Amino acid sequence: MNEPEPLLAHIPADIAQPDKVVYGLTIRQIIIVGATGGLAALIYYLFHRLLPVLVIAGLVLPLLAVGLAVALGRRDGLTLDLFGLAGLRFARAPKQLVAATGEVTGPPAWCRLRGKLPAPLRLPVHAIRTDGALELADGGVAVLVETSTVSFHLRTTAEQAALVGAFGRWLNSLPAPTQILLRARPIELGELIAVIEQRAEELPHPALAQSATEHAAFLQQLNTSRELLARQVLIVLRDQGPARGRRNVRREAAAAVVLRRADEAARTLAVLGIHASVVDADAAHQVLSECLDPGGWHPSPAALPNDVITSTDGQEIR
Repeated sequence: MNEPEPLLAHIPADIAQPDKVVYGLTIRQIIIVGATGGLAALIYYLFHRLLPVLVIAGLVLPLLAVGLAVALGRRDGLTLDLFGLAGLRFARAPKQLVAATGEVTGPPAWCRLRGKLPAPLRLPVHAIRTDGALELADGGVAVLVETSTVSFHLRTTAEQAALVGAFGRWLNSLPAPTQILLRARPIELGELIAVIEQRAEELPHPALAQSATEHAAFLQQLNTSRELLARQVLIVLRDQGPARGRRNVRREAAAAVVLRRADEAARTLAVLGIHASVVDADAAHQVLSECLDPGGWHPSPAALPNDVITSTDGQEIR
């Protein structure tokens, strides 16, 4: 029986590209090129009778080159004008931040201050609720949903088409912006090894105990010889809540809405064979700690049976 041909859909890598207006240029690019050309024409009109042509060309050509570079160039996924503005904001932003609820008060008058006062640290998450919802600093609420992975290439063509169709229907049903975050975190197998060694003595048959001991030795070798990583897929759902009403009431309403959407997403993804669960308060605290300190060591407990574990050299360990 011949399998149906796979359904192919070409999706651009950047779905938020601005519209092209004239000659493949956006409105921003047209404004930059037009302003640069107008300034060059003004310089030529004012000084073409006073200065030689070569001098005017030496003034105008670098200006035109800079304008074209700013309009057409890109750096780290940003246009050069936005990249320059981001660099300017970073240069002007305070570099020393402290945890403070309000503005940092200065020292008394008799104390001399060298340098500038530190600025308060404004974190995007205001608090973590007991149900796992994150209260954001801008007034919204977000919920994290942790999902497992699915073996796509091991499926048949019909199954792949069904997976893509079901996933597309879930994406089309999203009423608010949603982020899919893929992370790699270190895995510590010490607790798992200790549990296996402890339970190996309680097994009814010596052959089972020997197998458990050998498996614990294998895990110990992996734990000491390599830095193991586990892939984590997180879906971030958020809701801004109603525009009117008291702040606490708006947060409660937004939390109820986004938690219901998280449960619906978990049920929808279960159809695809993906295990999804809403992250509780402790797990959300762990995720935020790892994201705020990406270079630190935040070992996670043993991975789930269906999690993919890799080493730092990219080799998968089953």
